[in-house]
Amino acid sequence: MEVKIVNSEQELADAFEVRKTVFIHEQNVPEEEEIDQFESDSVHFVLYDDNSKPAGAGRFRVLDGVGKVERICVLKGNRKTGAGVAVMNKIEDYARSHGIKTLKLNAQTHAIPFYSRLGYETVSEEFMDAGIPHKTMKKSI
Repeated sequence: MEVKIVNSEQELADAFEVRKTVFIHEQNVPEEEEIDQFESDSVHFVLYDDNSKPAGAGRFRVLDGVGKVERICVLKGNRKTGAGVAVMNKIEDYARSHGIKTLKLNAQTHAIPFYSRLGYETVSEEFMDAGIPHKTMKKSI
């Protein structure tokens, strides 16, 4: 597995394809909510499996000095392989290298144990986003 910072149109298309598969097709998120106005303000990440096929994705942007981790997803066949951890580690490394000290994300409630194992702490009550329950989580890096 290799996580790359998106650096070409093909890598961006690969990241979007993974996101569409997970969020739009699996979770029924409307496409207009999944691909949003923040795409051009974000740093995108794509994970390739051992066969060089896109298998995971995520994006990152900075809001008021805090790193916002968004759109973390891994294709069904690559889950529980360390793929999600690899994407998160790459994003955290990127944030550190740019002087970011705090990260936050809005976790789907079923994913809270995953993010908790990575050191994120829940800092909000449950709320709905795209029809899916979430909680905000933060981590100091």
